[in-house]
Amino acid sequence: MKNKLAIIVPAIILCIGIAVAYKMIKEDRVLPIYSPAMINPELVDESKQSVTKGHRISDFELINQDGNLITNKHFDGYYYVADFFFTTCPTICPSMSAQLQRIQKRYMDDDDFKILSHTVQPEVDSVPVLKEYADLYAANPDKWIFATGDKKLIYDLARKSYFAAVTEGDGGPEDFIHTENFVLVDKEKRIRGFYDGTSEESVDQLLIDIEILQQEYD
Repeated sequence: MKNKLAIIVPAIILCIGIAVAYKMIKEDRVLPIYSPAMINPELVDESKQSVTKGHRISDFELINQDGNLITNKHFDGYYYVADFFFTTCPTICPSMSAQLQRIQKRYMDDDDFKILSHTVQPEVDSVPVLKEYADLYAANPDKWIFATGDKKLIYDLARKSYFAAVTEGDGGPEDFIHTENFVLVDKEKRIRGFYDGTSEESVDQLLIDIEILQQEYD
């Protein structure tokens, strides 16, 4: 019995210590507010690379999976995760959507949180196609919005607002974006973090950072 206690007690103390340290680290952390000048230049459109402060997600008008107009005003008072995908993607997108499904489940009861998934193939991903895809991942339309619309607008958002894509282009017929990046945006529409949407470890960090962001608004 003594031998068992000699093993169990230190293990319990270690677990408690790790939990306390994690809590202290999380509470002491403040998420950066990203300006274009802070971000890898490969991700930033040349026209934005010298901007050192005041960057916010640009205005937009898109259509969601229910066929309704959505604008940046619909995200006033919300922090959210944004990504770029397409429904027929056979490689990274299913993993990304599965991770977003996980995030949705974790924050389903957080009334201040949303997810915004932009299709990069709006010519293919019509409203009915997006709706079917959303249903596939059990997306709650009040929580997880799938958006289609003008291709140039979506590509400008990816490159000049969210800085989610490394490729250059004009949003024309031959242009294509394929990115695994998730972007965390706060209630002021400022970028607070970048994450690999195909990596469970990176999304684990995103979940922690969402909690840190929650604390800023508590």
